[in-house]
Amino acid sequence: AVVSTQSTGVDQAEVKRQLLDKIKAGFMTQLYRDVSADLNMPLNNSVLEEMEARNKEELEKLTEAIANAEKNEGESEVREAMVKKCEYLTSIGRKEDALKMLKETLEKTNTTGHKLDLHFHLIRLGFFFSDNKTITANLDKAKELIELGGDWDRRNRLKVYTGLYAMSVRNFKEAADNFLDTVSTFTSYELMDYHTFIKYTIMSAMLALERKDLTKKVVEGADINEVLHELPLFKSYISSLYNAQYAEFFVALGSIEGIFKGDRYLAAHTHYYIREMRIRSYGQLLESYSSLTVTYMATSFGVSERFIDRELSRFISAGALNAKIDKVGGIIQTNRPDKKNWQYQSVIKQGDLLLNRIQKLSRVITI
Repeated sequence: AVVSTQSTGVDQAEVKRQLLDKIKAGFMTQLYRDVSADLNMPLNNSVLEEMEARNKEELEKLTEAIANAEKNEGESEVREAMVKKCEYLTSIGRKEDALKMLKETLEKTNTTGHKLDLHFHLIRLGFFFSDNKTITANLDKAKELIELGGDWDRRNRLKVYTGLYAMSVRNFKEAADNFLDTVSTFTSYELMDYHTFIKYTIMSAMLALERKDLTKKVVEGADINEVLHELPLFKSYISSLYNAQYAEFFVALGSIEGIFKGDRYLAAHTHYYIREMRIRSYGQLLESYSSLTVTYMATSFGVSERFIDRELSRFISAGALNAKIDKVGGIIQTNRPDKKNWQYQSVIKQGDLLLNRIQKLSRVITI
């Protein structure tokens, strides 16, 4: 499916033109059909016929190369010829044919490293077509193979693939952990460039990590800091929240929202992420005080008192913030939860559940 650009301020006509130019230049016949259907655009039959003719010609050459390798060369040459056909089928958008060819190639592949490369290819195919079933199945296979003896580079690449999938399904904690493990060893350029990787790492970590971990791994992270001078928005995003410059943070968060809306992996999670980051920033300020005025908090965030009152009321009633608002006095009072008491109540509750299950089980056994 094509990601909408309506809410990102992007010139849709220009984006469509660039997309179709890329598709035509690569003779991506199936993608041309799919995109035209998604965007309700008529197919140009002469362009389609030219693409199909070029695809047929190229596939015949690749099939002939495989047959020649099987007849005159060794197993590695056969595998290489098959991989080239896989890559071509993928490049023109023929997903089912590419999946079939990749599985056939896997059957003829013996070494762990080459098998992992094919599973990475399958995962990328899954990413392109938003096919979570293909992604998860091949992530699992890749993890099994890594345990059998995957090399250092492929281990690190698997972490990036795992992190990207986790981020795409809103598991920002797993995404952050995997991305941060590979910041200094990133080589997965077939997925994204390094700057994009750092952006994903920062956005995931800002939501998922506790302050002490964020300090150690992001704010003071040498590898991330080396790149931040080229990413001023993300530098501001990190430093403003860390240094309690909340008005600046809200401005940066607005720009981050725009990035989310235009990103194929993150667009569906925009509302969730922005809401959670607002809650995090409100909670950070409230933790510093036993009480503060609505006026002070509104000024700190650079918003109106009406806005902050509405926001806090919503998040407090949802249990996302431990505070209460005295609307008459215009005061916000924080309710710091008693951690030991909470843990005690949790143990009692879990103990009661366990006893109930044991009682039910004993009745079944008696019968």
